[in-house]
Amino acid sequence: MKYLDEFRDPVLARHLLDEIDQTVTRPWAIMEVCGGQTHSIIRHGIDQLLPEGVEFIHGPGCPVCVTPLEMIDQALEIAARPEVVFCSFGDMLRVPGSRHDLFQVRARGGDVRVVYSPLDAVRLAEANPEREVVFFAVGFETTAPPNAMAVVLARRLGLRNFSMLVSHVLVPPAMTAILDSPTCRVQGFLAAGHVCTVMGTSEYVPIVERYDVPVVVTGFEPLDILDGVRRVVHQLEDGEARLENAYARAVTAEGNRAAQAVIADVFEVCDRSWRGIGVIPQSGFRLSERYREFDAGIRFGVDGISVEESPLCRAGEVLQGLIKPHQCEAFGTACTPRTPLGATMVSSEGACAAYYHFRRLTIPVEVTSRG
Repeated sequence: MKYLDEFRDPVLARHLLDEIDQTVTRPWAIMEVCGGQTHSIIRHGIDQLLPEGVEFIHGPGCPVCVTPLEMIDQALEIAARPEVVFCSFGDMLRVPGSRHDLFQVRARGGDVRVVYSPLDAVRLAEANPEREVVFFAVGFETTAPPNAMAVVLARRLGLRNFSMLVSHVLVPPAMTAILDSPTCRVQGFLAAGHVCTVMGTSEYVPIVERYDVPVVVTGFEPLDILDGVRRVVHQLEDGEARLENAYARAVTAEGNRAAQAVIADVFEVCDRSWRGIGVIPQSGFRLSERYREFDAGIRFGVDGISVEESPLCRAGEVLQGLIKPHQCEAFGTACTPRTPLGATMVSSEGACAAYYHFRRLTIPVEVTSRG
Protein backbone atom coordinates (compact mmCIF):
# COMPACT_ATOMS: atom_id res chain seq x y z
CA MET A 1 0.00 0.00 0.00
CA LYS A 2 1.37 3.35 -1.04
CA TYR A 3 2.59 5.45 1.92
CA LEU A 4 2.41 2.44 4.25
CA ASP A 5 4.67 -0.31 2.92
CA GLU A 6 7.62 2.01 2.40
CA PHE A 7 7.40 3.06 6.04
CA ARG A 8 7.34 -0.56 7.25
CA ASP A 9 10.38 -1.77 5.30
CA PRO A 10 12.21 -4.30 7.54
CA VAL A 11 15.61 -3.67 5.93
CA LEU A 12 15.42 0.06 6.58
CA ALA A 13 14.14 -0.61 10.08
CA ARG A 14 17.19 -2.81 10.73
CA HIS A 15 19.51 -0.01 9.57
CA LEU A 16 17.86 2.49 11.91
CA LEU A 17 18.00 0.04 14.82
CA ASP A 18 21.70 -0.63 14.15
CA GLU A 19 22.44 3.11 14.14
CA ILE A 20 20.54 3.62 17.39
CA ASP A 21 22.37 0.67 18.94
CA GLN A 22 25.75 2.04 17.90
CA THR A 23 24.90 5.52 19.22
CA VAL A 24 23.54 4.67 22.66
CA THR A 25 26.06 4.69 25.52
CA ARG A 26 23.72 5.08 28.49
CA PRO A 27 19.98 4.72 29.41
CA TRP A 28 17.50 7.23 28.01
CA ALA A 29 13.77 7.74 28.64
CA ILE A 30 11.78 9.05 25.66
CA MET A 31 8.07 9.93 25.79
CA GLU A 32 5.89 9.37 22.75
CA VAL A 33 3.15 11.93 23.30
CA CYS A 34 0.37 10.47 21.17
CA GLY A 35 -1.69 7.36 21.85
CA GLY A 36 -1.52 6.52 18.13
CA GLN A 37 2.25 6.36 18.45
CA THR A 38 1.90 4.15 21.53
CA HIS A 39 -0.25 1.68 19.60
CA SER A 40 2.26 1.60 16.72
CA ILE A 41 5.14 0.98 19.15
CA ILE A 42 3.39 -1.85 20.97
CA ARG A 43 1.73 -3.37 17.89
CA HIS A 44 5.04 -3.63 16.02
CA GLY A 45 7.13 -4.50 19.07
CA ILE A 46 9.42 -1.50 18.54
CA ASP A 47 10.07 -1.10 22.26
CA GLN A 48 11.41 -4.65 22.40
CA LEU A 49 13.76 -4.09 19.44
CA LEU A 50 15.52 -1.06 20.89
CA PRO A 51 18.81 -1.38 22.79
CA GLU A 52 18.50 -2.15 26.46
CA GLY A 53 18.16 1.04 28.43
CA VAL A 54 16.22 3.01 25.80
CA GLU A 55 12.76 3.21 27.33
CA PHE A 56 9.49 4.51 25.95
CA ILE A 57 7.35 6.43 28.42
CA HIS A 58 3.77 6.50 27.19
CA GLY A 59 2.28 9.99 27.12
CA PRO A 60 -1.18 11.47 27.71
CA GLY A 61 -1.99 11.99 24.03
CA CYS A 62 -5.21 10.00 23.85
CA PRO A 63 -8.15 12.45 23.70
CA VAL A 64 -10.71 9.91 24.87
CA CYS A 65 -8.55 8.90 27.83
CA VAL A 66 -8.03 12.41 29.17
CA THR A 67 -11.63 13.63 28.81
CA PRO A 68 -12.47 14.40 32.45
CA LEU A 69 -14.92 12.28 34.35
CA GLU A 70 -17.19 15.24 35.09
CA MET A 71 -17.51 15.85 31.34
CA ILE A 72 -18.42 12.19 30.74
CA ASP A 73 -21.06 12.44 33.46
CA GLN A 74 -22.43 15.63 31.92
CA ALA A 75 -22.68 13.81 28.58
CA LEU A 76 -24.54 10.94 30.24
CA GLU A 77 -27.04 13.28 31.86
CA ILE A 78 -27.72 15.20 28.64
CA ALA A 79 -27.97 12.02 26.55
CA ALA A 80 -30.60 10.59 28.89
CA ARG A 81 -33.04 13.48 28.28
CA PRO A 82 -35.99 12.54 26.06
CA GLU A 83 -35.78 15.62 23.85
CA VAL A 84 -32.10 15.04 23.01
CA VAL A 85 -30.35 13.30 20.11
CA PHE A 86 -26.83 12.85 21.49
CA CYS A 87 -24.11 12.41 18.83
CA SER A 88 -20.58 11.15 19.43
CA PHE A 89 -17.73 9.37 17.77
CA GLY A 90 -17.93 5.65 18.57
CA ASP A 91 -14.92 5.42 20.85
CA MET A 92 -16.64 7.56 23.50
CA LEU A 93 -19.62 5.23 23.96
CA ARG A 94 -17.93 2.68 26.22
CA VAL A 95 -15.88 5.16 28.26
CA PRO A 96 -17.01 4.69 31.85
CA GLY A 97 -18.54 7.56 33.77
CA SER A 98 -19.09 7.49 37.52
CA ARG A 99 -21.80 4.85 37.25
CA HIS A 100 -22.41 3.88 33.60
CA ASP A 101 -21.57 4.75 29.99
CA LEU A 102 -23.31 5.99 26.83
CA PHE A 103 -24.03 2.45 25.65
CA GLN A 104 -26.07 1.90 28.80
CA VAL A 105 -27.88 5.20 28.30
CA ARG A 106 -28.84 4.01 24.80
CA ALA A 107 -29.93 0.62 26.15
CA ARG A 108 -32.28 2.44 28.54
CA GLY A 109 -33.92 4.34 25.69
CA GLY A 110 -31.65 7.36 25.19
CA ASP A 111 -31.23 8.51 21.58
CA VAL A 112 -27.42 8.13 21.36
CA ARG A 113 -26.02 8.02 17.84
CA VAL A 114 -22.55 7.40 16.43
CA VAL A 115 -21.49 9.91 13.78
CA TYR A 116 -18.38 10.06 11.63
CA SER A 117 -18.22 13.84 11.39
CA PRO A 118 -19.55 16.76 13.44
CA LEU A 119 -21.22 17.90 10.22
CA ASP A 120 -23.41 14.78 10.43
CA ALA A 121 -24.75 16.12 13.72
CA VAL A 122 -25.50 19.49 12.08
CA ARG A 123 -27.43 17.71 9.33
CA LEU A 124 -29.40 15.79 11.97
CA ALA A 125 -30.32 19.07 13.66
CA GLU A 126 -31.42 20.53 10.33
CA ALA A 127 -33.59 17.49 9.58
CA ASN A 128 -35.10 17.28 13.08
CA PRO A 129 -36.01 20.81 14.20
CA GLU A 130 -38.24 19.45 16.98
CA ARG A 131 -35.28 17.69 18.68
CA GLU A 132 -32.22 19.06 20.50
CA VAL A 133 -29.11 17.67 18.77
CA VAL A 134 -25.92 17.67 20.87
CA PHE A 135 -22.44 16.78 19.58
CA PHE A 136 -19.75 15.60 22.03
CA ALA A 137 -16.69 17.56 20.86
CA VAL A 138 -13.55 16.00 22.32
CA GLY A 139 -10.00 15.77 21.08
CA PHE A 140 -6.73 17.62 20.64
CA GLU A 141 -5.87 20.30 18.09
CA THR A 142 -6.50 17.78 15.30
CA THR A 143 -10.27 17.60 15.71
CA ALA A 144 -10.80 21.22 16.70
CA PRO A 145 -11.05 22.61 13.11
CA PRO A 146 -13.94 20.39 11.92
CA ASN A 147 -15.74 20.87 15.22
CA ALA A 148 -15.35 24.63 14.87
CA MET A 149 -16.66 24.44 11.30
CA ALA A 150 -19.75 22.59 12.51
CA VAL A 151 -20.60 25.48 14.83
CA VAL A 152 -20.00 28.02 12.06
CA LEU A 153 -22.28 26.03 9.74
CA ALA A 154 -24.99 25.72 12.39
CA ARG A 155 -25.02 29.51 12.75
CA ARG A 156 -25.17 30.04 9.00
CA LEU A 157 -28.15 27.68 8.83
CA GLY A 158 -29.83 29.47 11.71
CA LEU A 159 -30.14 26.29 13.77
CA ARG A 160 -31.44 26.84 17.30
CA ASN A 161 -31.51 23.15 18.18
CA PHE A 162 -27.79 22.35 17.76
CA SER A 163 -25.17 22.57 20.50
CA MET A 164 -21.81 21.09 21.51
CA LEU A 165 -20.44 19.67 24.73
CA VAL A 166 -16.83 20.81 24.32
CA SER A 167 -13.84 19.14 25.98
CA HIS A 168 -10.89 19.98 23.75
CA VAL A 169 -7.34 19.74 25.11
CA LEU A 170 -3.98 21.03 23.91
CA VAL A 171 -0.67 19.17 23.67
CA PRO A 172 2.05 21.73 24.55
CA PRO A 173 0.62 22.63 28.01
CA ALA A 174 0.46 18.90 28.83
CA MET A 175 4.12 18.46 27.89
CA THR A 176 5.00 21.43 30.09
CA ALA A 177 3.02 19.98 33.02
CA ILE A 178 4.86 16.66 32.65
CA LEU A 179 8.25 18.39 32.61
CA ASP A 180 7.34 20.48 35.67
CA SER A 181 6.43 17.39 37.69
CA PRO A 182 9.00 16.42 40.34
CA THR A 183 8.55 12.77 39.28
CA CYS A 184 9.30 13.47 35.60
CA ARG A 185 11.77 11.05 33.98
CA VAL A 186 11.28 12.23 30.40
CA GLN A 187 14.51 13.21 28.64
CA GLY A 188 13.20 13.60 25.08
CA PHE A 189 9.89 13.76 23.22
CA LEU A 190 8.44 12.28 20.06
CA ALA A 191 5.83 14.95 19.26
CA ALA A 192 2.58 13.99 17.53
CA GLY A 193 2.76 14.70 13.82
CA HIS A 194 -0.96 15.11 13.20
CA VAL A 195 -1.24 17.87 15.81
CA CYS A 196 1.59 19.70 14.05
CA THR A 197 -0.14 19.43 10.67
CA VAL A 198 -2.70 21.82 12.14
CA MET A 199 -0.68 23.97 14.54
CA GLY A 200 2.80 23.83 13.00
CA THR A 201 5.94 23.37 15.08
CA SER A 202 6.57 26.81 16.58
CA GLU A 203 4.73 26.00 19.84
CA TYR A 204 7.47 23.52 20.74
CA VAL A 205 10.38 25.96 20.50
CA PRO A 206 9.77 27.49 23.98
CA ILE A 207 9.59 23.98 25.48
CA VAL A 208 12.92 23.00 23.95
CA GLU A 209 14.58 26.20 25.10
CA ARG A 210 13.09 26.34 28.61
CA TYR A 211 13.62 22.69 29.55
CA ASP A 212 16.66 21.90 27.37
CA VAL A 213 14.87 18.81 26.06
CA PRO A 214 14.94 17.40 22.50
CA VAL A 215 11.60 17.37 20.66
CA VAL A 216 11.29 15.50 17.35
CA VAL A 217 8.02 15.64 15.39
CA THR A 218 7.24 12.18 13.99
CA GLY A 219 4.59 10.23 12.15
CA PHE A 220 3.05 6.95 13.20
CA GLU A 221 4.54 4.18 11.07
CA PRO A 222 7.42 2.01 12.36
CA LEU A 223 10.11 3.84 10.38
CA ASP A 224 8.69 7.19 11.51
CA ILE A 225 9.00 6.11 15.14
CA LEU A 226 12.48 4.63 14.72
CA ASP A 227 13.74 7.71 12.89
CA GLY A 228 12.36 9.88 15.67
CA VAL A 229 14.11 7.78 18.32
CA ARG A 230 17.34 7.90 16.29
CA ARG A 231 17.22 11.70 16.16
CA VAL A 232 16.38 12.08 19.87
CA VAL A 233 19.14 9.67 20.90
CA HIS A 234 21.72 11.51 18.78
CA GLN A 235 20.79 14.79 20.45
CA LEU A 236 20.86 13.32 23.94
CA GLU A 237 24.23 11.63 23.39
CA ASP A 238 25.66 14.89 21.99
CA GLY A 239 24.26 16.94 24.90
CA GLU A 240 22.04 18.98 22.58
CA ALA A 241 18.37 19.98 22.58
CA ARG A 242 16.69 20.98 19.31
CA LEU A 243 13.32 20.88 17.63
CA GLU A 244 13.43 18.61 14.57
CA ASN A 245 10.74 17.80 12.06
CA ALA A 246 10.96 14.14 11.01
CA TYR A 247 7.47 14.22 9.45
CA ALA A 248 8.12 16.73 6.69
CA ARG A 249 5.84 14.90 4.27
CA ALA A 250 2.89 16.21 6.30
CA VAL A 251 4.11 18.93 8.67
CA THR A 252 5.27 22.46 7.93
CA ALA A 253 6.59 25.01 10.39
CA GLU A 254 3.54 27.27 10.03
CA GLY A 255 0.89 24.50 10.01
CA ASN A 256 -2.56 24.94 8.48
CA ARG A 257 -3.37 28.65 8.65
CA ALA A 258 -7.01 28.22 7.57
CA ALA A 259 -7.59 25.64 10.31
CA GLN A 260 -5.92 27.89 12.87
CA ALA A 261 -8.15 30.79 11.81
CA VAL A 262 -11.42 28.91 12.31
CA ILE A 263 -10.17 27.63 15.68
CA ALA A 264 -9.34 31.18 16.77
CA ASP A 265 -12.77 32.37 15.64
CA VAL A 266 -14.84 29.72 17.42
CA PHE A 267 -12.79 28.73 20.48
CA GLU A 268 -10.82 30.41 23.23
CA VAL A 269 -8.11 28.93 25.44
CA CYS A 270 -9.13 27.97 28.97
CA ASP A 271 -7.96 25.94 31.95
CA ARG A 272 -8.97 22.30 31.46
CA SER A 273 -9.22 19.28 33.74
CA TRP A 274 -7.53 16.10 32.41
CA ARG A 275 -8.85 12.75 33.61
CA GLY A 276 -6.40 11.15 36.03
CA ILE A 277 -4.09 14.16 35.93
CA GLY A 278 -6.04 17.18 37.17
CA VAL A 279 -6.35 20.76 36.00
CA ILE A 280 -3.64 22.03 33.64
CA PRO A 281 -3.72 25.82 33.16
CA GLN A 282 -4.49 27.09 29.66
CA SER A 283 -4.65 23.54 28.29
CA GLY A 284 -8.04 23.46 26.60
CA PHE A 285 -10.51 25.08 24.24
CA ARG A 286 -14.04 26.22 25.05
CA LEU A 287 -16.52 28.02 22.84
CA SER A 288 -15.71 31.71 22.63
CA GLU A 289 -18.18 34.33 23.78
CA ARG A 290 -19.31 34.84 20.16
CA TYR A 291 -20.49 31.21 19.98
CA ARG A 292 -21.44 30.58 23.63
CA GLU A 293 -25.10 30.10 22.61
CA PHE A 294 -24.05 26.69 21.20
CA ASP A 295 -22.58 25.52 24.53
CA ALA A 296 -24.53 22.41 25.58
CA GLY A 297 -23.21 22.59 29.13
CA ILE A 298 -24.86 25.98 29.58
CA ARG A 299 -27.98 25.13 27.57
CA PHE A 300 -28.74 22.05 29.69
CA GLY A 301 -27.38 23.36 33.01
CA VAL A 302 -25.24 20.34 33.86
CA ASP A 303 -22.41 22.06 35.71
CA GLY A 304 -21.71 20.97 39.28
CA ILE A 305 -22.22 17.23 38.81
CA SER A 306 -20.48 15.19 41.52
CA VAL A 307 -18.22 12.43 40.19
CA GLU A 308 -16.81 9.19 41.54
CA GLU A 309 -13.70 7.58 40.03
CA SER A 310 -12.98 3.88 40.55
CA PRO A 311 -10.51 3.45 43.44
CA LEU A 312 -8.89 0.53 41.56
CA CYS A 313 -8.11 2.47 38.38
CA ARG A 314 -4.54 3.79 37.98
CA ALA A 315 -5.06 5.26 34.52
CA GLY A 316 -3.86 8.64 35.72
CA GLU A 317 -0.45 7.19 36.58
CA VAL A 318 -0.33 5.48 33.17
CA LEU A 319 -1.15 8.77 31.42
CA GLN A 320 1.67 10.54 33.27
CA GLY A 321 4.17 7.82 32.40
CA LEU A 322 4.63 6.86 36.07
CA ILE A 323 3.70 3.19 35.54
CA LYS A 324 3.24 0.85 32.60
CA PRO A 325 -0.30 -0.50 32.08
CA HIS A 326 0.56 -4.05 33.18
CA GLN A 327 1.87 -2.65 36.48
CA CYS A 328 -1.71 -1.80 37.52
CA GLU A 329 -3.15 -4.45 39.82
CA ALA A 330 -6.47 -4.44 37.94
CA PHE A 331 -4.96 -4.80 34.44
CA GLY A 332 -6.40 -7.78 32.58
CA THR A 333 -8.40 -8.94 35.60
CA ALA A 334 -10.89 -6.46 37.03
CA CYS A 335 -10.17 -4.16 34.08
CA THR A 336 -10.51 -5.42 30.49
CA PRO A 337 -11.82 -3.84 27.26
CA ARG A 338 -15.25 -5.38 28.02
CA THR A 339 -15.19 -4.28 31.65
CA PRO A 340 -13.06 -1.11 31.65
CA LEU A 341 -12.40 0.78 34.85
CA GLY A 342 -10.79 3.67 32.98
CA ALA A 343 -10.77 5.14 29.50
CA THR A 344 -7.19 3.99 28.78
CA MET A 345 -8.47 0.40 28.56
CA VAL A 346 -11.34 1.10 26.17
CA SER A 347 -10.05 3.84 23.87
CA SER A 348 -8.60 2.84 20.50
CA GLU A 349 -5.58 5.01 21.40
CA GLY A 350 -5.35 4.07 25.08
CA ALA A 351 -2.08 2.66 26.40
CA CYS A 352 -3.84 -0.03 28.46
CA ALA A 353 -5.79 -1.15 25.38
CA ALA A 354 -2.54 -1.35 23.40
CA TYR A 355 -0.92 -3.60 26.01
CA TYR A 356 -4.06 -5.73 26.26
CA HIS A 357 -4.59 -6.24 22.52
CA PHE A 358 -0.97 -6.58 21.39
CA ARG A 359 0.56 -9.35 23.51
CA ARG A 360 1.20 -7.74 26.91
CA LEU A 361 -1.19 -10.07 28.72
CA THR A 362 1.71 -12.53 28.67
CA ILE A 363 3.74 -10.28 30.95
CA PRO A 364 3.37 -11.32 34.59
CA VAL A 365 1.48 -8.70 36.55
CA GLU A 366 3.89 -6.79 38.72
CA VAL A 367 2.23 -5.32 41.80
CA THR A 368 3.75 -1.99 42.74
CA SER A 369 3.24 0.25 45.70
CA ARG A 370 1.40 3.53 45.27
CA GLY A 371 3.86 5.08 47.73
